[in-house]
Amino acid sequence: MNKGTFFELLILSSGKKKTVLVRLSMGQFKSKITGSGPGIPQANPEEGPPSASGQKDSNMEPRKTSIYNTIDTAPQLEYYANTLPHQEIKIRPSLDVLRKTFEEVEAENAAADDATADDEEPQGPEGKPPTRFGWFIAVWMRCMLNIWGVILFLRLTWITSQAGIVLSLVIIAMAVSVTTTTALSISAIATNGRVKSGGTYFMISRTLGPELGASIGLIFSIANALAVALHTVGFSEVVRDLMRGYGTIMVDALNDVRIIGVVTVTILLFITFGGMDWEAKAQIFFFIVLMASFADYLVGTLIPPSLQKKSQGFFGYNKDVFIENLTPNWRGPDGNFFRQFAIFFPACTGILSGANISGDLKDPSTAIPKGTLMAIFCTTLSYVVIVVTSGASVVRDASGNMTDLMTGNSTDGCLGPACKLGWNFTKCVQSQACSEGLANYSQVMGLMSGSYYLIVAGIFAATLSSALGFLVSAPKIFQCLCKDNVYPYIIFFAKGYGKNNEPLRGYILTYLIAVAIILVAQLNIIAPIISNFFLCSYALINLSCFHASLVNSPGWRPAFKYYNKWTALYGALASIALMFAFTWWAALITWTVISLLFLYIAYLKKPNVNWGSSIQASSYNMALSFSVSLTDVNDHVKNFRPQCLVMTGPPQQRPALVDFVGCFTKHVSLMICGNIIMEPEKQTPFQDSTDQYVKWLNKRKVRSFYTQFTADSLRDGVRYLIQASGLGKLKPNTLVLGFKSNWMESSPKSIEDYIHAIYDTFDSKYCLCILRMMDGLDITDHSDFKENQGFEPDEAIENNDHQLPEKESANDTSENINSDQIKTVFKNSGGKKTIDIYWIADDGGLILLVPYLLTRRKCWRSGKIRVFILGDEENIEESRDAMIALLKRFRIDVTEVVVMTDTERSPQSKNMNRFLESVAPYRLYDEQQEGVSVQELKQKEPWKISDKQLEAFRLKSERKVRLNEIIRRNSQNTTLVLVSLPVPHGNCPSALYIAWLDALTCGLHCPVVLVRGNQENVLTFYCQ
Repeated sequence: MNKGTFFELLILSSGKKKTVLVRLSMGQFKSKITGSGPGIPQANPEEGPPSASGQKDSNMEPRKTSIYNTIDTAPQLEYYANTLPHQEIKIRPSLDVLRKTFEEVEAENAAADDATADDEEPQGPEGKPPTRFGWFIAVWMRCMLNIWGVILFLRLTWITSQAGIVLSLVIIAMAVSVTTTTALSISAIATNGRVKSGGTYFMISRTLGPELGASIGLIFSIANALAVALHTVGFSEVVRDLMRGYGTIMVDALNDVRIIGVVTVTILLFITFGGMDWEAKAQIFFFIVLMASFADYLVGTLIPPSLQKKSQGFFGYNKDVFIENLTPNWRGPDGNFFRQFAIFFPACTGILSGANISGDLKDPSTAIPKGTLMAIFCTTLSYVVIVVTSGASVVRDASGNMTDLMTGNSTDGCLGPACKLGWNFTKCVQSQACSEGLANYSQVMGLMSGSYYLIVAGIFAATLSSALGFLVSAPKIFQCLCKDNVYPYIIFFAKGYGKNNEPLRGYILTYLIAVAIILVAQLNIIAPIISNFFLCSYALINLSCFHASLVNSPGWRPAFKYYNKWTALYGALASIALMFAFTWWAALITWTVISLLFLYIAYLKKPNVNWGSSIQASSYNMALSFSVSLTDVNDHVKNFRPQCLVMTGPPQQRPALVDFVGCFTKHVSLMICGNIIMEPEKQTPFQDSTDQYVKWLNKRKVRSFYTQFTADSLRDGVRYLIQASGLGKLKPNTLVLGFKSNWMESSPKSIEDYIHAIYDTFDSKYCLCILRMMDGLDITDHSDFKENQGFEPDEAIENNDHQLPEKESANDTSENINSDQIKTVFKNSGGKKTIDIYWIADDGGLILLVPYLLTRRKCWRSGKIRVFILGDEENIEESRDAMIALLKRFRIDVTEVVVMTDTERSPQSKNMNRFLESVAPYRLYDEQQEGVSVQELKQKEPWKISDKQLEAFRLKSERKVRLNEIIRRNSQNTTLVLVSLPVPHGNCPSALYIAWLDALTCGLHCPVVLVRGNQENVLTFYCQ
């Protein structure tokens, strides 16, 4: 019993009465081919389709065959209906069987009856960082001075009166939790490699990449400029109050602040022009003054207050006052928790002052963590002390009037804790006219101190030092951003001056921004806006640390170990939540601006930088994870997509081939451009130009990989690439070649290499597409690299606009491929397009899938698809209706189905003579040579065609020529033609086969694609 019979009996024995037409997979079709199977007529392998008079099984309808081969079937719906019950199962012949001769099939069947055979990239040496400042002066002291600012002296006691001692401590704790986690994150980032100038921007951009880094760099620079205005306005308010105390008023309360502020920030600007040395000396002076003012404050709280101070609400430490001030007493439009939090938060925004001048630090990796964390601890302690001492010593409301001193012991009608202390402030409380006390007097710290003027000096030192610190930080961050040239038109501010590369232009820009904000002249309006910007910066710093830790890239090795990715995540989420809690509209605007900047860089600017960001590492991890997970996913016809290995050579030599495949694979499937290097002496130039080719592909907006392989021959190179290309399920399943249009001028070995590469493709179960470009296409060779002998560049027409000098250097070529992109027919979006499909042989549906994918692209969306099929005059309507029904089930829209009934006619003699002339140089003419056997001639010239072979394949040759006549008649004015690719027998000479391909595709002025699937379904009309 032969295999075919056994398979048929097996189906019948299962109880399903189906007649099986086997798909002729290798080793299963001996009976079919030799005619021993039931109902199969005897046929010569080189004859046409069997005659209608052949005997057929009563349960089997006539089998439609293609004109290429008697066992090569025409398209039929049943081949795709293998899961429906009560349908006839039909299986196509495999590529193996189509290519095997009968003798080979018999030999393989006999053998099968006997047995069955089955980097880390090296890092360059780091240069020594410039010797600048140590951690004490440049980080710890600078952070302390910037954290201690206007909020400490002018708003902290007022916040205590509003929120009470308990909630004030909660506000401090919440703010410190955010700043501490941010400091831990910035410490981890700062110790993960050398930190250069640019501070926060440098760290975020090198961690998260330019998209987010540049966005937050710009926002953070603006935030620092706004902070200059904040502290300058605070200083101006104190100076104005002092002037009013002496009866001096320039214009009015608001304009006086503006005038004083502009003058002050101008003086600070000239100090920064003196350089970092002058700025550092000024900061040391301010720090000494601040320490003296704190000591004065603490000593003052212990000194018994005078009657004048008592009238202003300061009574020294008192239990009743302390208890009264524990709970909140919200007043006015700012009387809520989050509004008070927003006003306080700028008091914590100086934690990055040391990091912002990282380029001026001796050892940023050590100085930033040590100085920043110590500064947070010291300033937090000072805030707690001030909240507790002021809340335990000063009542919320006082008149400042000595007449409110109570002379008797009666407290009837007296309100507030001051009543027990002998003072009656009820009148001003009820009338809301109190001008003193925690809730009404902004300079309570001066009231509590031993010397008021020393506290005023401390206020001056805190506000001016913070303003000066931010005035220095903002330009340095912005200068680093400008040097990276991420945004247009800002490179002007990248220039530095002097030995320290001072950003003088940036100083002036920051000065102008600060002046504009100073004109607002209202501290409570500026503070929440600044809080919003700084919280956004803190969120992204924490996100940078969290993301880098989560991705766990081998390059993430911070020397600072006291951080955790979950605390970083908390810091990021808390910062974002506080942004919206403080001022939701400002938060929304901030994130919208960042998103727009992100989109600009990600999709428009695309800076040519590679910083090894965690985004890159994350992309790798995700790609690796998904690629590995795909290995557990079984293939399904619904998810089939043509994953193409395109033999382009240097891609810019064959732009039409690249564009054709790119049109139907972009955003859909895999595309790999392959280059075979066959000359060892050319290996180095090819390898050096890999990046150049990738840039060319990216410039052309083609989503493709590029790979190259060194081989002794074209055939070996194709075989190696087929075996080695891809990863797991992301592996090519379709080979795309350019047609060898110069085959008649090529050497026999070159033709053998080309055709055997096609044979190897079939043997590898790959689908195959061969693109032939004709005259009239705007394609020009832009490269002077030597071509692979098996392929040639796309044919070009003369076009003066695209002519290049005959010889160009490699650098010139690189410039050309990046600047000049040739437009091919596949990129042309104008005009109406028509795609003609000549579906001669059923290969699984690839010839339908490719044009469908093409029409999903914008430039092909309006294209029309026509399908041409084989048929006879008696059954034209039935054949057309059957194909229309099949296409509808595939959900593929076609405008017309044409049945060709004249394919078996003899071709015109002139066309047949042209074909014979093309193969004439490759014939042996053995019958004309007496005394010499064919074997002897074949030994000398094995690539030539014997007279017997030519005669045996004569009918097939005529069918190819005739089909070309039909194609030229019907598709002369179409945009693209797709034709089923014939599969040759193994004994078909290479020269004859390429002559067939030439005969099929010649004479057309549009691209022609020969398509052959791997005999497996790529289309289905099922939903499972």
